[in-house]
Amino acid sequence: MRLTVLYRGPLSSCNFGCEYCPFGKWKQDDAELAEDRAGVERFVDWVESRPYPVSVFFTPWGEGLIRPWYQEALVRLTRMPHVERAAIQTNLSCTLEWVERCQPEKLGIWATFHPEWMKRRRFVAQCERLSALGVRYSAGMVGFRRFAEEAEALRRELPSDAYLWINAVKDGKEEHYTPEDVERFSRVDPLFSLNNTHHPSLGKACRTGESVISVDGAGSARRCHFVREFLGNIYEPGFEQVLRPRPCAKETCGCHIGYVHLDYLELDRVFGSGILERVPVEPLWRAQRSASRISHS
Repeated sequence: MRLTVLYRGPLSSCNFGCEYCPFGKWKQDDAELAEDRAGVERFVDWVESRPYPVSVFFTPWGEGLIRPWYQEALVRLTRMPHVERAAIQTNLSCTLEWVERCQPEKLGIWATFHPEWMKRRRFVAQCERLSALGVRYSAGMVGFRRFAEEAEALRRELPSDAYLWINAVKDGKEEHYTPEDVERFSRVDPLFSLNNTHHPSLGKACRTGESVISVDGAGSARRCHFVREFLGNIYEPGFEQVLRPRPCAKETCGCHIGYVHLDYLELDRVFGSGILERVPVEPLWRAQRSASRISHS
């Protein structure tokens, strides 16, 4: 048995205030932060007690790595023999000294660059530090058309071994991509069209609910962040008995952390062991850059 857990506790505050995101506009008091910390520490204790391989992906609504308990959680998890991967989504504004205490080959970082709140040079320097520490990571941006030039500049400045993804804006209210927009973002991210799609999922086989689950701060488990059916609580004895194959109950799936688990897309072949931190097995972006240079020469 192998289990991947997407953990999202009650943390909902952020040190950034992106206009399209509600969470940077919330402040949590000490009691709320203490609740989040207790939930993370209890969860890590639970992972430690598992008799089978586990991977963990922290997907907080807020920014976790500015909180020391998320840093300590990743240090602990990466040092557990049965933990295969411990990853987190972050804006990468934190200090990185704690990474030196991790097992770097088990740590995964999904870093999002927000040009309104962080200087590009600072973000690139953080990525370069992760590369120097031997940590596998991806970098990315939200695909607003007004960020296109910034995305192209970031691609030029990032280490060549770093994958830069673009999250498509798919609600249709703020962005209406032209074919030229899609082509432009695809030159930065060769998998952009994959993300710029609502993948049919109703009734499709999916690994969520069987080998992948979503867990909240109280231990309540659901198959993923997007299907709210309650499966049970991980802290109840014998919880694993509820894990079984389940067809998807949603019409479509448009988020990377959901559709990568759909069997028919076979994205486990594309991302391999980098599926949590969103790093493809093959450096597709290098071929894209080479082709771009040839076409402009």
